[in-house]
Amino acid sequence: MPLIPEEPQIHESVPGPRAVPTAGRTTQTPRPVPGPGPRPVPARPGNPGSNRAPVPAPRSPRETVADAPAAASIPARAPRPAPAATPQIQLIPASAQGALDAADEAVDLLLDTGRAPGEILVLTTGDPHPWAAHELSFGEASYWAQHDAGDDVFYAGADADRATTRPVVVVAVNGGTDAAVTGALPAAMARAGALLIVCGDPQRVNALLSTGV
Repeated sequence: MPLIPEEPQIHESVPGPRAVPTAGRTTQTPRPVPGPGPRPVPARPGNPGSNRAPVPAPRSPRETVADAPAAASIPARAPRPAPAATPQIQLIPASAQGALDAADEAVDLLLDTGRAPGEILVLTTGDPHPWAAHELSFGEASYWAQHDAGDDVFYAGADADRATTRPVVVVAVNGGTDAAVTGALPAAMARAGALLIVCGDPQRVNALLSTGV
């Protein structure tokens, strides 16, 4: 950037030599000496200098909000509901006569592996489980009160509408017609939160599962 020499500043208050008027000459009024006025600032190389358009003043916050598109006018998409989880299905081969024993063994194994008793529901398609038959002898109110408490394994018929969802459902296919079993299997799957164990004849169960589930 080139340096510009400064102009000497002349102050009118400094006394200088006065001109003595000569006889026969008219005294001229001295011209005022220009003071150190503002100097023009040279334009930098590459910059437009004074030809640059004035920078527009920033808008006020009210103008900015008014000019911006309203975010509230854009409808927000509703979150999609998560798909229902399908429980895992396990089949334990057993005859109709041995389905209850297989179900009891499955319950013992679940408890040994850390499942809480209140997480297990056992359903039967034929005769009721001996525990259910015993508890029902004291009345249905006492029987279903134990179900509602949810602190122990509960045994019920596959057609019991009052049985609610539990993490694990064990179905003992210990009898019943094909139509009854076909309806019981999808109902048991709907009640199983994580695991459905079916104890019965594999050929029959697989055929009915493909039909009813």
